[in-house]
Amino acid sequence: MVLGVATLAALVCGMLLDGYLHAEVGNDARVHSSYHAYDVPHRVRTGGPVLTFDDHGRPTGHRIPARTIALTFDDGPDPRWTPKILKVLREHDVPGTFFVLGQMVVRNPSLVRRIRADGHEIGVHTFTHADLAYQDSDRVDRELAQSQLALAGAAGVNSSLFRAPYASTLGALDDRTWPVQRYLGDRGYISAFIDVDSRDWQRPTVERIVRNATPAAGKGAAVLFHDAGGDRSRTVRALGTYIERMKAKGYTFTTVTGALGAEAAVHPVDGARVWQGRALIWAAALTQIAMPWLAWLLAVVGLAVLARLLMMVVLAWWHRRARDRRRFTWGRAVDEPVSVIVPAYNEKECIANTVRSLAASTHPIEILVVDDGSTDGTADIAQALDLPNVRVLRQENAGKAAALNRGIAEARFDLIVMMDGDTVFEPGTVRELIRPFADPGIGAVAGNAKVGNRAGLIGAWQHVEYVMGFNLDRRMYDLLRCMPTIPGAIGAFRRRALLDVGGMSADTLAEDTDVTIALHRAGWRVVYQDSARAWTEAPGTLGQLWRQRYRWSYGTMQALWKHRRSLVDRGPSGRFGRVGMPLVVLFQVVAPLCAPLIDLFTLYGAVFIDPVKALLAWSALMLAQLLGAAYAFRLDGERYRPLLALPLQQIAYRQLMYVVLLHSCVTAASGALLPWQKLRRTGEVDSPRTPAPKAVR
Repeated sequence: MVLGVATLAALVCGMLLDGYLHAEVGNDARVHSSYHAYDVPHRVRTGGPVLTFDDHGRPTGHRIPARTIALTFDDGPDPRWTPKILKVLREHDVPGTFFVLGQMVVRNPSLVRRIRADGHEIGVHTFTHADLAYQDSDRVDRELAQSQLALAGAAGVNSSLFRAPYASTLGALDDRTWPVQRYLGDRGYISAFIDVDSRDWQRPTVERIVRNATPAAGKGAAVLFHDAGGDRSRTVRALGTYIERMKAKGYTFTTVTGALGAEAAVHPVDGARVWQGRALIWAAALTQIAMPWLAWLLAVVGLAVLARLLMMVVLAWWHRRARDRRRFTWGRAVDEPVSVIVPAYNEKECIANTVRSLAASTHPIEILVVDDGSTDGTADIAQALDLPNVRVLRQENAGKAAALNRGIAEARFDLIVMMDGDTVFEPGTVRELIRPFADPGIGAVAGNAKVGNRAGLIGAWQHVEYVMGFNLDRRMYDLLRCMPTIPGAIGAFRRRALLDVGGMSADTLAEDTDVTIALHRAGWRVVYQDSARAWTEAPGTLGQLWRQRYRWSYGTMQALWKHRRSLVDRGPSGRFGRVGMPLVVLFQVVAPLCAPLIDLFTLYGAVFIDPVKALLAWSALMLAQLLGAAYAFRLDGERYRPLLALPLQQIAYRQLMYVVLLHSCVTAASGALLPWQKLRRTGEVDSPRTPAPKAVR
């Protein structure tokens, strides 16, 4: 469980980190409009584009020297455009100053190293491109610290040069942004603005860009270009033209601090800071690799869920139509007596109800209660009922498979029904269950197991699961002739078929799945009889449900591994390996392991991207499942009210099954063995449901 929770937590953290790096998480897209500038000193607004503060907090604006241009670039590094701009600068032997976004640095660390290697200057442009006028001091500190951390990890440097987003010119300073500049000055940052902006918002041409970036005659200027966002092809072409023209006019090019003759703003860092930055970059690299795959996996899982649901509904409809024809094909009624084996281990709460329900059977049967070393008097309770045709067999505790084999050995008749000690049959269940044996090629029959204690929420969840997941599944597998499991609660076998496969095996915890696959491989047909109903007591707590599903899922994995060679079986006996096993692996192992992605991506989209679209997509999937479940309930003649629990079941149950399956995978990988895990029973299911729900004919 710890591993499952840790995996989910790691996945959530990866999604949040990826969203943060792509401005989906924690992004504040607000941009303040023009505001009055009463508090901004006049000498600052009319000064130079580089702003510094002395030890007493007094600001000084520094101008770019005459005929000097400091080329600056914002919003990168961009993997498409920054390399092209670097190439132009290298061809013209011109330095530049790149004001980088921390999230872009983390995503493209090699470009930062390339900028440094080419001798250019680096400045900070925040981490997420947030308008700092709306942020408190804690958020400003985070933007700075995370940007510096990214630079340290990417290139082993930090920078004291800063440009605030949405405040590129001195004229943009107002009473909202001025406090931010003073705050930055107190922390030793040099704030850079621009004199001219190369951008033209209305489909710029190369000539417009060059014209916009040209300072007044003879004056120096800090000129802004952008190396990220949109189509920068014209910017790249214009940059080379601009440099050539300005050089022809006698201008020289330098960096921002180089123009002032100041110390370099970029300085190396080492030690823990570098390793922290590298850890951030490595984590980001991992998420950038994983998230596209997870997105594709989500699409595949979603389509697989819908495809499986559609396939189950279509085949269930076909199964209903074929049922009467198949009964005719079976021919004569099966009247021969049946041996019913009830393996029991500490079932004192349920065993009396189970045996009494069998005694009311309308078909001739003998009842064998095999007590597997119970310590609660189960055998005595069954013996004390003093019912006809009931034998109680006692043995040392050896496991469920051994108890069933003991019953097979003691059974008097050739048709054998197996059930759990917490299950009750309707009077006509046995007669309905053995009908298919009129066909001599059928070796086993799966019955319709239904939840008897469905009053609470957990019971309602399992009721929905049994009707929709188990019985709808079995209709599908029946038509495909690859039934994976005869439920332990209700199943019938020919003795000869059981002897062909060596009886019940103790090799796995899912002896029912194990023997079913073995029967397929031995050439016997296994069918589903939906009219043969058994009422079983489902786990009443999450802990009990966990134990049961853990045993089921782990046992299923064991059985699949044991019969892995069925994948290469030839002829009719290889049908399960060709059809059934891939379906079981896909829909009972892989899909449930991936299913939490649906909820995680829905939650992520609802919180950080577009809540309407995310919830609509989730609702569409939920509606499809609801319609499928409603059809399954109609086939079983069930009331629709429990379907109200379906949305919550899909959310909570999906996560539980994910953790259970992950736990099972770890157990399977370690090769650990588990004992017969006894669940706590209450004896709630005390009699068959009469009258039985009317199934659709």
